[in-house]
Amino acid sequence: MSRLAALAFAVLLLSGCASMLPATKKESSEPEPAHDAAKVPERPFPADSFYALLLAEFALRRQAYEVTLEQYMQQAPKLRDAGVSAHTTHLTQFLQREDDAIESAQLWVELAPENAEANNTLAALLINSGKPVEALPYLDVVEQQTGEANFPMLLSTFSQLTEAQRAQLKTDIDALGARYPDNPRVLLTQALIAAEYQQLDTALEYLDRLLELEPEQPQAVLLEARILVEQKDSNPYERLEKLLKNQPDSRLLRLQYARLLTATDMTAAREQFQILSTQAPRDSDLLFSLALISRETGDFDGARTYMQQVVALGPRADEAYYYLGRMAEDDNNIEEALSNYMQVESGGEYLAANSRIGQILLEQDELERSHAWFEEQRAINPQLQEQLFGLEADILARADATSQAMAVLDQALAETPDQSASLRYARAMLSEQMDDLAAMENDLRTILATDPDNATALNALGYTLADRTNRLEEARQLVARALELQPDEPAILDSMGWVLYRSGDHDQAVEYLTRAYSNFPDPEVAAHLGEVLWMRGDTTTAITVWQGALLRDPDHPVLLETLRRLNVEMPASPAGVSAPAPQP
Repeated sequence: MSRLAALAFAVLLLSGCASMLPATKKESSEPEPAHDAAKVPERPFPADSFYALLLAEFALRRQAYEVTLEQYMQQAPKLRDAGVSAHTTHLTQFLQREDDAIESAQLWVELAPENAEANNTLAALLINSGKPVEALPYLDVVEQQTGEANFPMLLSTFSQLTEAQRAQLKTDIDALGARYPDNPRVLLTQALIAAEYQQLDTALEYLDRLLELEPEQPQAVLLEARILVEQKDSNPYERLEKLLKNQPDSRLLRLQYARLLTATDMTAAREQFQILSTQAPRDSDLLFSLALISRETGDFDGARTYMQQVVALGPRADEAYYYLGRMAEDDNNIEEALSNYMQVESGGEYLAANSRIGQILLEQDELERSHAWFEEQRAINPQLQEQLFGLEADILARADATSQAMAVLDQALAETPDQSASLRYARAMLSEQMDDLAAMENDLRTILATDPDNATALNALGYTLADRTNRLEEARQLVARALELQPDEPAILDSMGWVLYRSGDHDQAVEYLTRAYSNFPDPEVAAHLGEVLWMRGDTTTAITVWQGALLRDPDHPVLLETLRRLNVEMPASPAGVSAPAPQP
C-alpha cells in the first residue's frame, strides 16, 4: 500500500467503522400488544428442539458457551426462525467463531431478507474475512432500509486483496455510485479508492462533490488535507483548520490534524499535541507522541519529562523506558541508559533494549555480567529463549568474542528442545568464521536432513564449498537447487556466479553476478563481480564497480581484501559519485 493510501485509510477511524451497525430502530423484546397477536403466526417448537434449546439456555447461564453454541448451530437450520438465527449469530460473534458466524448470519438474512441488522452483520463478517465484493449487496440493502450504510468499511481489508479483487470492488463501487450519485458515503469510498491508486485529482473531484453536499463532513475534509499535503499544496489545511475552529472539542479530528502536521511542521504538530494532552492529561499515547516530537525538535528536557509521565501512567511504559535509555546514551550517561533499558519488560522494544544492554556491557568489558543478564532474561521469558540466545551470540560475534559466542550457541542447542534451525545456522556461520569447516558443514547438513528445501542452508553450504574448497561440482549442485527454490534471490545469484568463476566459466559468472548486483548493490557482491571482470581482462569496468562500492562502504572487509589480494591500486574517484552496475 502506498504511503498516501496508508494515511487515507486512517479516515476510516473517523467514519465509525469500529461500530459496524447502522443506526436502526431497535427491535423491542417486549411482547406485542394483545390486539396485534393475530398478526404473528404461532407455531410450537418440535419437542426435540424445545429440549435442545432449553439445554442451550441452561448452558449459557453456566457460561458453558461452547455447549450453547453447538445446540444453537444444530437447531437454527431446523427451526428456520429469524429470532433463533439472530441469537445464534450474536453468540458466534461473542465467541469469535468467524465461519459459524457467517453461516448463521446467512441463514438470518435468508429468513429476514429486509432486516437491516441482519444484512449489516453479514456484510461486516464478510468484510472481516476478506470478501468485501460479496458484502456489498448486503450493505446495499442496509442503505435501502436505513439510508445509513457504512460503505467505507468495504475498504477496511483493501490492502489484503488481490489486484483482481481490488479491481472488481472498484467496479462494483463505481456502479453503486451511479445509482447513488449524491450519497456522501459512496463518494467518500470512491475518493479513498482513487487515493489508493494515486489518482489524486480524481479523488479530489469526488471530495468536491461530497463537500458540496456536506461542507463539514470530517472524513472528507481530512482526506482532502492529506491529498493536498501529498501534492505539496501551499495551504493544505485551510478547510481542516476552519472545521477545527467550529469543532474545537473534536479530539479525533485534532489528532489526525496533528499527525498530518508531523510530515510538514513539527513545531505546529507539537502545539496540537499539547492541546490534545491538555484535554486528556492522562492519555499516555498523546504524551508519548509529544515526547517523540519534542526529541525531534531538539527539546530533550521536554522529551524526558513527557516520557517520565508515560512511565508513571503505566501503558506504554516499556516503550518510554527504551527511549529514555536512548536519550541517556545520547548524553553519554551509560549507567542511566542501562538502568532504563533494564526496565523494558515486554513489547516491541524488548529485544532492542536487550541488544543495547549486551553491547554496552561488552564495551565495558563486563562479559560475565552480560551473560548473567541474558540468562536471567531467558528464565523470565522462556518463550523468547531462542531469540535471546541468538541475540547474545550475535552481540558476542560482532564484538569478536567468537569463542564465547560459540559457547552460547552450544548451550542454546543443548537447551532448546526443538533444536532450532536458526540457532544451528548461526552456529554454522560462526564455525565458518572460525575456519572449522567440518563443524559448519555438519550443522548445515543437519538442517538439510530435516528440511531439504531450506534454500538458505543450501546456498550457504554451496557457496562455502566453492569459496573454501575444491568441491566445485558439489557446490554447483547445492546452489543450483537453492536457485530453483528462489530464482531471483540476489545472494543465491551471487553464489552461483562465484561457483561458475571458481569453475573457470567467467562469462556466465559475470551474467549471474551482474543480476545479483543490479538487484542488491552490496559491497561483497561488488567485490565478486569486480574480481571476475578483472580476471577476464575488463579492468576498466571492474574498477568502476569497485569505486561505486567503496563510495557506499569504504571499509568493507571483503572488498578491501579483494583489492589487496589482486594488488589493485584504485584511482581517485570524485566524491559522491556511485557507478552503476555494468550490463553483461
